[in-house]
Amino acid sequence: MKKTSLLILFILLGFCSISQKKELLEDKDLIIERAKAELDLAMTPPEGSIYLYTLKNPIKGEYTFDISFNDKNIVTSIFVVESKDGTIDAQNRFKSYLMTFKFNFKVPKGKSYKFRHTFIFN
Repeated sequence: MKKTSLLILFILLGFCSISQKKELLEDKDLIIERAKAELDLAMTPPEGSIYLYTLKNPIKGEYTFDISFNDKNIVTSIFVVESKDGTIDAQNRFKSYLMTFKFNFKVPKGKSYKFRHTFIFN
């Protein structure tokens, strides 16, 4: 009875770990579209990570960044393209926060991607 219960438990745990694997994307346009969508989702209340960050660290203005990330889905560089109605201090704090952002999909090994995205804070 115990062996059967343990076997069932391990099978269920195996299915759970399989279902949590990240989706591999290979098309560059799809990867960039998905990255932008994840950033937009992170800005939405009530649970978006960027939204929660801005509750603790108020930011105003509009910021356009060139964002690069690598095959580990980690942001590797951010270049400020344009800033409207915001302070340099807020821009730099937000830029530092974005450097910790990690995307939730897989890309081919050895590849890096760059895209432009605008963040609007009211």
